[in-house]
Amino acid sequence: MRAVILTGDDFGLAVPVNEAIVEAHRLGALTTASLMVGAESVTDAVDKARELPSLKVGLHIVLVEGTSILPPAAIPDLVDSKGEFSTHPAKAGFKYFFCPGIRKQLEAEIRAQFKRFHDTGFSLDHVNAHNHMHLHPTILRLIVKVGKEFGLKAVRLPNEPPIRSYKASGKGLVSRIASRIFLYPWLAVMKRILRRGHIRYNDSLFGMADSGAMSLDLVLRFIRNLPSGVTELHFHPSTRRCREIDTTMPGYLHEDEFSALTSKKLLKAIQDAGIRRIAFSDLD
Repeated sequence: MRAVILTGDDFGLAVPVNEAIVEAHRLGALTTASLMVGAESVTDAVDKARELPSLKVGLHIVLVEGTSILPPAAIPDLVDSKGEFSTHPAKAGFKYFFCPGIRKQLEAEIRAQFKRFHDTGFSLDHVNAHNHMHLHPTILRLIVKVGKEFGLKAVRLPNEPPIRSYKASGKGLVSRIASRIFLYPWLAVMKRILRRGHIRYNDSLFGMADSGAMSLDLVLRFIRNLPSGVTELHFHPSTRRCREIDTTMPGYLHEDEFSALTSKKLLKAIQDAGIRRIAFSDLD
C-alpha cells in the first residue's frame, strides 16, 4: 500500500500563503496544512480554513525564526525584548539541550501554542515544528507531554530517503547521504519517543533537501519514486511574493510550488499510480 500526505507549511504566515494553501486544497492535491498560531496572518488563515472543513489542519510549532505567544518576560531565555526567537536553529538547539532551566519556559511556550490552536476549534490533524526543530529530543518530549493534553495523535517524521530523493532530483547525492547519516540517530530517538507516546507518524518524507524548490516536474518524479507505506510531501506555496516570505525565505520558489499543487497533472499522476491521498488523521 502506498499513500501520500501533501502538506502546506507556514499557514498563517501571510495572506498570499493562506490563499495558496486554501486553493491548493480546493482545486488541487493538498490534503493538510500546518498552522503557525503566532504568525501575523493567522486570523485570516483560521477564517479561510473554517470555510473549507475538508482541509485538515495541524500545528506548526515555532521555537526559532518567529515570534512567541507568551510575553518576553515569561520566557526571557527564549526570546529577545520583542518576543523574537533566535534565528540560529543549531545554536538554539544546543541551548535548549544544555540548559535544563530553559525547559520550563519551553514547555510553557509549547503549551501556549497548543492552547491557541485548541481555541480555533479545529481538530488537531498533526504537529510538526518550524525548521524541523521537533527532531530535538528535548522539544519532542515536551511536544508529546503537552500534546497529550490537547489530543495529539500524529507527528511529522522528517525521514527523507536519500537515494530515492536523489533519483527524483538528480542533484546533491553526497549532501543527501550526509544529511541522512547525521540525522539517523536523531530519527531513531524520535521514533522511540513517539512509539512510547503512542503517537502515529509517516514512514517517509520528501521536500527537506529540495525545500522551496518543489516544482511540478520534481514532484511528479517524487510520485514515481514513492516508497511503500505513507510518505509526506511538504510545500511552502504562495500565490505571490510578499514581505513576510521575502524576509524569511528569499530563495524559495513559492509560486512554482503553488502551481505544482494545483496542477491537474499531479492529481492524475497520483490517481494513475494507485496512490491514496490522505491526512495524518487517516493514519492507523
